[in-house]
Amino acid sequence: QVHLVESGGGLVQAGGSLRLSCAASGRTDNIHIMGWFRQAPGKEREFVAAINWKGSRTYYADSVKRRFTISRDNANNTMHLYLNFLLFEDTAVYYCAAASLGIAVVTTDEYDYWGQGTEVIVSS
Repeated sequence: QVHLVESGGGLVQAGGSLRLSCAASGRTDNIHIMGWFRQAPGKEREFVAAINWKGSRTYYADSVKRRFTISRDNANNTMHLYLNFLLFEDTAVYYCAAASLGIAVVTTDEYDYWGQGTEVIVSS
C-alpha cells in the first residue's frame, strides 16, 4: 500500500506563486509515475503534471506548461509542484497520485493511489 499526503495549498493572489508537496510512504518502490491532478468547482478532475519516479521525464498539461514545474526527491519520497504566475482559473483542489505503470500518464484511471487533496484558491 502507498499512502500520499498533499500539503502547501492556500490562498494566493493572482500572479503569485505557491509550492505544493506530496509525501509518499509505504511501498514506494512500486511507484513508477507520480502526478498531480486538480478539480475545480463544477468541473471534472483534470491532469496537471506528472514525473517519472526513477527518471527525469516530465509531462504537463497545456494549460500549465511554462508556468508550473514538477520535481521529485526520491531520497525523501517527496514530489513537488511549483505553481508560478497563478491565474484565477488555477483555483481547484489539487490531488497527488501515484501509478505503478506509466502508459497513459494523463489518465486518472491509470493511477492506483490518491491523496486527500489540498485546496488552492487564487484571488484577484
